[in-house]
Amino acid sequence: MNWILLIIAGLFEVGFATCLGKAKQSTGVVSTYWMIGFFICLSISMFLLYKATQTLPIGTAYAVWTGIGAVGTVLVGIIYFREPAEFWRLFFLTTLIASIIGLKFVSSQ
Repeated sequence: MNWILLIIAGLFEVGFATCLGKAKQSTGVVSTYWMIGFFICLSISMFLLYKATQTLPIGTAYAVWTGIGAVGTVLVGIIYFREPAEFWRLFFLTTLIASIIGLKFVSSQ
């Protein structure tokens, strides 16, 4: 169950990074709405990370949470913000995903 909470926390990390990117592109009240979304996603992500670390090792949970956020944010950047999808970027993204999966398998929980 805590692995599921950790995955959801990572997805909310992608949400707060995306909101931050959209707030940067916006002005006025629209930017404020994106910043509100940022703080909501940030709060949910941190709370779920906290809950997951009550039974999962902190080092593993933090690395997985950060990895999910990094991979998801890069994918959102490529798909939604039209960032480049170059070979080396995708190669290292793949190695990051393999590392996250590896941490899950070597974790005692």
